Amino acid sequence: MANANQVRRYILRLKQVMDRTGLSRSTIYLRIQEGTFCKQVNLGARAVGWPSDEVDAINAARIAGKSDSEIRDLVAKLEADRKALL
Repeated sequence: MANANQVRRYILRLKQVMDRTGLSRSTIYLRIQEGTFCKQVNLGARAVGWPSDEVDAINAARIAGKSDSEIRDLVAKLEADRKALL
């Protein structure tokens, strides 16, 4: 049985990320360049996705009214945590 504190992680494709965030494709990629959205994960030669827990964390930060600077810090932490899993 999974621990109640564990976050269920799965990969969201672009359409799902757009639906969850309300952002357009171009805005998602612009925010990645600005450092205010997590980078995509390569799934194959022509497929990418985003970890669901990272998208949810960024959404929660936006809802909480965090500044872009605070969100950049969050994104950096999320990406560092992702690398630590390897």
